[in-house]
Amino acid sequence: MSDVRLYLSSDTTCQADENEDIQQEWFTPEFLNDIKYSELPNHKLTLKPGVAVMLLQNIDQTSDLCNGTRLIVNELGSNVIGVTVVTGRNIGDKVYIPRMNLIPSNSGLPFKFQRRQFPLTVCFAMTINKSQGQSLSHVGLYLSKSVFTHGQLYVALSRVKSRSDINVLILDEDGNLKSSTKNVVLKEDFNNI
Repeated sequence: MSDVRLYLSSDTTCQADENEDIQQEWFTPEFLNDIKYSELPNHKLTLKPGVAVMLLQNIDQTSDLCNGTRLIVNELGSNVIGVTVVTGRNIGDKVYIPRMNLIPSNSGLPFKFQRRQFPLTVCFAMTINKSQGQSLSHVGLYLSKSVFTHGQLYVALSRVKSRSDINVLILDEDGNLKSSTKNVVLKEDFNNI
């Protein structure tokens, strides 16, 4: 497993505002390292060539390097990770992803902190919302519960060009196979018809 590489983030608190009564020295590096937040990569990022990852930040929208873009790891450097784009308009492009200083916008924490890490997470699966806007060649859709908001089922089913490119697994509350699911639609959409 010599081709596996572990990347550790560097986490620090940000300068507090004058009005904040938070002492930055209260937050040890170990405490900051343990913070997990959806818009940030984890403190420990383990990668190897060939693994599927997802970009967690908008880097270059003109090149489709946006939050949610799926990539395949090619090279593992100290300061950059070489990847191939596998979704969007630039499928097949080879790009390099640098370490970035990332500050969560609304973490719910009583202080601000910064994580310096590659803006990537290993991605063998994704939520329906993260898949929006992507065109995929094959999709496996796992519905252990019905979708819960208007348009979500449409987004999930429309990621592929053909019905033969999607497999759907639907389960009931007891884990038994089902042959149908609910499609949530806002009633207001029918008022103007």
